[in-house]
Amino acid sequence: MLDSRIYRAALIPVLLALIVCAFSLQDRPRPFGTTLAPDAFSESRARADLDALARAYPDHRPGDSGDEALAARLAQSFRQIGGYQVSRRSFAGETAEGERRLTTVTARQVGQPGQGLVVIAHRDALGRGARAELSGTAAMLELARIVSGQLRRTITFVSVSGGSAGAAGTRELAGRLGDPDAVLVLGSMGGATVRRPFVTGWASGGGAAPLRLRRTVEAAVRREASTNPGGERARSQWIRLASGLTTGEQGPLVAAGLPAVQMSVAGERPPPASDPIIAGRTQAFGRAALRALTALDNAPALREPASRDLVTVRKILPLWAVRLLIGALLIAPIIVSVDGFARARRRRAPVLPWLGWLAAATAVGVGAAAFAWFLGLVGLLPATPPEPAPPGAVPLSGGGQAALVAVVLVGVLLALVLRPAIARAAGVRGRIEGAGAGAALLLVWSVLCALVWLRNPYAAAFLVPAAHLFLPLVAPEVRLRRSVAVTLAVLSALPPVLLVLAVARQLDFGAVDFAWAVLLWVAGGVVGPLAWLLWSAVAACLLAALLLALRPTAAVPERGRGAGDERASVLGPGGYVGPGSLGGTESALR
Repeated sequence: MLDSRIYRAALIPVLLALIVCAFSLQDRPRPFGTTLAPDAFSESRARADLDALARAYPDHRPGDSGDEALAARLAQSFRQIGGYQVSRRSFAGETAEGERRLTTVTARQVGQPGQGLVVIAHRDALGRGARAELSGTAAMLELARIVSGQLRRTITFVSVSGGSAGAAGTRELAGRLGDPDAVLVLGSMGGATVRRPFVTGWASGGGAAPLRLRRTVEAAVRREASTNPGGERARSQWIRLASGLTTGEQGPLVAAGLPAVQMSVAGERPPPASDPIIAGRTQAFGRAALRALTALDNAPALREPASRDLVTVRKILPLWAVRLLIGALLIAPIIVSVDGFARARRRRAPVLPWLGWLAAATAVGVGAAAFAWFLGLVGLLPATPPEPAPPGAVPLSGGGQAALVAVVLVGVLLALVLRPAIARAAGVRGRIEGAGAGAALLLVWSVLCALVWLRNPYAAAFLVPAAHLFLPLVAPEVRLRRSVAVTLAVLSALPPVLLVLAVARQLDFGAVDFAWAVLLWVAGGVVGPLAWLLWSAVAACLLAALLLALRPTAAVPERGRGAGDERASVLGPGGYVGPGSLGGTESALR
C-alpha cells in the first residue's frame, strides 16, 4: 500500500519550495518618524487625573453604577477641554459578569476629511481601585488636552467599557468606526507589572496589524522609554498565527480590518488590581504615545491590510511563501495516501466501515463542544465573552466547575454510547486494524491537512509530521515492532499537543484554567463549529493511529526461505524441467 517511489518523487517540490522561500524574503518597512519632541506631555497632570478618578470611582466594574458615573465624568472632561464633539452611546454587551448595559464615550475633533487617528482606552476594571488599569484613561485625557487643535488629521478619543475581559466595547466600536488611518489602544501606562512586548498587534482569528504601524509605535517606545519594547520570535509568531487567539483589545479591531495596535506596560493582559504606579513611567509611555500620534499624523495614509506574514531575522517571509512550503511538504503523503486508498479498494479491503469508525470518534468531540455551546446559550455559565478573556477574569466558581465536569461527562457518555452505535451502523466489527483501516486513516488525514492548509497554513504545519509518520505506521508491507509503532504514533500527536501547550503558556493559563477557557471560547463563539469539526477529527485520527500501533505484531519470517519467500513455481514435480513439465506436449495432453 506504500509506494516508496511515488513518495520519493513527490518530495522534489519541497526543494523547489525552499529555494522560492529563500528568494521571497523581503525587507521590513521603515517606521514613520517625526522631528517634533513630545515634551508637552505632563505626568503631573495625568497623575492628578488618575488620583481624582480612582478616588471618586474606586469600584467601576463593567456596566455598574460606578462605570456609568465614570463615563459621565469623562464626557464632561472632554467638553471642558474644548474643541471636541462629545457623544455617548449605550449598548448591550457580554462581559466577565454576563450581559450588561455598557456606555461608550466618544470625543471627536474634525480635521482633514476622513476618520484620521483614533485613541481608545477602557475605563472598567474587575478589581477595586485598579489604578494601573485606569492609567490608560488618564493618559488619554492628557493627550486630548495636548493635541487639541494641533493635528492635521481628524482625531477621535474613545472611552470604552468591557475591556477588562471580552473587549465588548472595542468589539462594538469596530463595527461602526469607519476607515481610520490608525488606531492606538492604551493599556497600563504606568503600572509596576512589566510584560513584553509593549506593543501588541495580534488579530482575533489570526493575522496581525500592519508591520509599519507596529514598528512606528515600537520606535516611539524605544525612543521615549529608553528600553527595548520587545518582540515576538519567529516561533512565537508561528504559534500565534496558527491559533488566532489574543486577549488584547486590539484583537477585534484588527480582525475587522482596521490598523490597530495596543500599547501597554503590562503587555496584552490587564495588570493586577493592586498594581502600583511607578514614578516616571507614565511620563515615558505617555510621551511615546504622543510621539507615535505625531509621526502618524505627518505620515502618508496608512492603507495596509492586516498581515499574516512571518517576521524572522529582520526579514519578512510572505504568507504565500509559507503556504507554498507547507503545501509542498503535504504533496508526498497526500499522493501516497490516495494511491494507498486505491490499492486497498482494488484488493477489496474494507475501507468504508473504518471511515464510519473515524466519523463516530469525531462525533464525540463535536457533541461535547455542542453541549458546551448549549450551556452558554441557555445562560448556565457565569459569562461567555465574545473574545478570549485574560486568566482569572471569569473565575471557575462552583457553577463553572459543575459545567466543566458536565461537559467531560457528556464526552465520556458519547464515547461509550454514541460512538459504538455509529460504528456498528457503519459495519465495524472488532478493533480497528487491517489495510482498510490504514487506508481510511490516511485518506481522512489527507483531507484534514488540505482543509486546514487552505484555512491556515501555519496551523497545517503542525499536522505535517503526522502525515509522513502515518505512512509506515499503517502500511501492511512495513513490519514494525510494537514499540516502534507506538513511538511513531506518539510522535505524530506531539506537534498538536505542543501547539496547545504553547498557546496556554503564551496566554499565561494553567492546566485547569486553560480547560475552563476553552469551554468559554466554545460557549462564547470564539471557537466556531468548523473548528470543532476539524480538531475533533484530528483527535479521532490520532486515537486511531495509536490503536493501530497497538495491534498485534505480525510474525516476521526467519532468514532464509519462509512463507513470505514462496513464489508460484512453473517447474514440474520434483523440479523436473524436461518435456511435459509445462503441460504443452502431446503426451501431457493425452
